[in-house]
Amino acid sequence: MSLLLDTPQGVVNALEYLQYHLQELTERQHVSESNINSTLAALTVQLQQLTQLVANPPLLAILNTPSLPVPFSLVSPPPAPPA
Repeated sequence: MSLLLDTPQGVVNALEYLQYHLQELTERQHVSESNINSTLAALTVQLQQLTQLVANPPLLAILNTPSLPVPFSLVSPPPAPPA
């Protein structure tokens, strides 16, 4: 970019150039902010859904959970050795 800033027209051209690029950057920033806000809203909804699932698990999930076997020693004493 070759501008003659020591002339009034050169200053005007430089200001127009900077104003154009400033407007372009401002528009890009607005698009980025919009994308960030949309993503944040979606993540917030997902976090709320996960929090509800943890606080109130579905009944089917509880019923389908396999139970752990109880160790033999906790159920009854071991059999007496044969006499």
